[in-house]
Amino acid sequence: MLRHKVFQASLLSALLDGVYDGDLTVGELLEHGDFGLGTFNGLDGEMLVLDGICYRLRADGTVGEVDAAELTPFAVITRFAPEVTLSIDHTMTRDEVVAMIESAVGTANYLFAVRVRGRFAMVQTRTVVKQTKPYVGMREAVRDVPALTFADTTGTVAGFRTPLYERGISVPGGHVHYVDDAHTHGGHVIDFTIENGTVEICRGTDLELRLPLTDAFKNAQLSPDDLDEQTRVTESPG
Repeated sequence: MLRHKVFQASLLSALLDGVYDGDLTVGELLEHGDFGLGTFNGLDGEMLVLDGICYRLRADGTVGEVDAAELTPFAVITRFAPEVTLSIDHTMTRDEVVAMIESAVGTANYLFAVRVRGRFAMVQTRTVVKQTKPYVGMREAVRDVPALTFADTTGTVAGFRTPLYERGISVPGGHVHYVDDAHTHGGHVIDFTIENGTVEICRGTDLELRLPLTDAFKNAQLSPDDLDEQTRVTESPG
C-alpha cells in the first residue's frame, strides 16, 4: 500500500465556533491537490474541487468557478488516485452506497476520498448562507436554511469518509458535496438516491494540517462539551 497525503486547512471545531475567515487562498490550496471540499471566508457558499477546478455551491443551488485569490477558513484536499472502483447498476440509497463503500475498504481507520458519479434520481442539499460580522456559531448559521432537491440529475457526489477519531479535526463519518455535469446546480449533500454509476475510492494515509494565524483562531473554543451535537446538527446526516 502506497502512502497518500491529505492536506487540511484549519479545524472543524474552529468552523463550528464561528471562525469563518482564514488566511489561505484557493490558489495556495490547489497546490496541494485536485479533489476536495470546504467553504469560503464568511461561509460564502460550499466548496467543491473536482479535477483541479474549484467551484462555489451557493444556498440557492447555483454553481460558479472561484478565483484563485479567494480565501478559505476550512478545506480538505488531496490528489485523487483511486485504488478501488465499484459499479452501481441498480437504484441505491445513500445508506446503501455507504454500506457498499465500507464493505469494499474493510476498515474505518483511514480517511477515504470518495467520488460517486452517475445518474441520480434525487439529490437533496442544504448549503450555508454567507454570514456577516459579528459571526454566530455554525449551529446558528445553518438554522432554518432550507433544503433543495434536484431530481433526475447526472453529476458527481464527492467528499470524504473520515475516521471517528478525527472528531473536532474534520467531519467524522461522511461529508460530501454535489455538482451536476453541466456545473449549474449543487450543494452540501443531505441525501441522495442513485440509479446507476461508479464509485471510486482513494485512501489517505498522511494528514498535513495547516492552522490559520488569525486572532479568531487563536481565541476560539476548540473543545466544547457539546462538540458531537454541534457536528451532528451542522453536518447531518453523518
